[in-house]
Amino acid sequence: MRKRNTNNWMNKWLILSFFISITFTKLNYPSVSNAYPIFAQQNYENPREATGRIVCANCHLAKKSVDIEVPQSVLPNSVFEAVVKIPYDMQIKQVLANGKRGGLNVGAVLILPQGFELAPSDRIPTETREKFNKLSFQSYRPDKKNIIVIGPVPGKLYSEIVFPLLSPDPAIDKETHFLKYPIYVGGNRGRGQIYPDGSKSNNTVYNSSTTGKITTIRREKKGGYEITIREASEGREVIDIVPPGPELIVSEGESIKVDQPLTNNPNVGGFGQGEAEIVLQDPLRVQGLLLFFASVVLAQIFLVLKKKQFEKVQLAEMNF
Repeated sequence: MRKRNTNNWMNKWLILSFFISITFTKLNYPSVSNAYPIFAQQNYENPREATGRIVCANCHLAKKSVDIEVPQSVLPNSVFEAVVKIPYDMQIKQVLANGKRGGLNVGAVLILPQGFELAPSDRIPTETREKFNKLSFQSYRPDKKNIIVIGPVPGKLYSEIVFPLLSPDPAIDKETHFLKYPIYVGGNRGRGQIYPDGSKSNNTVYNSSTTGKITTIRREKKGGYEITIREASEGREVIDIVPPGPELIVSEGESIKVDQPLTNNPNVGGFGQGEAEIVLQDPLRVQGLLLFFASVVLAQIFLVLKKKQFEKVQLAEMNF
């Protein structure tokens, strides 16, 4: 009996230790999360097309703003912050997948120059770690560490996202150089209107598939509508399905045309993209600039001293 009690106690202790270690890790280190794979990762090798358009705009059709703040320059092998701001009205609600209303989620993709990447956990300052709190970052693909995605996460908590980043060292990475580099960012708030396969979500406008007259509108038990339209040309009946979420703006007996909206547009979110520039600065250039400034200051000081000496000698000669 004593042995069994000892084993039970050991099992409970191991389980408790396991949960304590996981909780500590989540609170203190940014993790790479596969819980929310974005659709673009499954369909595009690179999220930025040759035209400069970020592919998230293919599903999030409404255009919104996004801002990014980065340092003007960074030294090699140093940790710095990129702050992405995704503004929107916190009071608005979006249509959820089940047709109900809820808060907006946000997400972002950060496309860095080759060689730049997410900073390792052990190099992130405590002050920076507190800013991104429990956010989980992930690479767009295993071989593309310079492209970082995050989300969806609650917009009310993370309308401003801090990315802890690490700059490359040209002395180690021969493919990087001390140059000015562009950084691209895309940020969305709210759900998309189209899925990658081309089908509509319930967060968009639904249109009539034909021209005719609405004979019946039947409300489904789980929400949504089944609209029966009698075609004007052939007289046959066509059924259009509207999922839960959008609100109808037509009624029975109404004549409609093909592609005429049957519902309102419930979308309140959208996608935006922007860019910034950052300089990977050579420390020798900075040191050289400091030496130049020091030499200029010393030259000015010696010039003033020489002038004072000259005035003093000139005054003595006049008195003589």
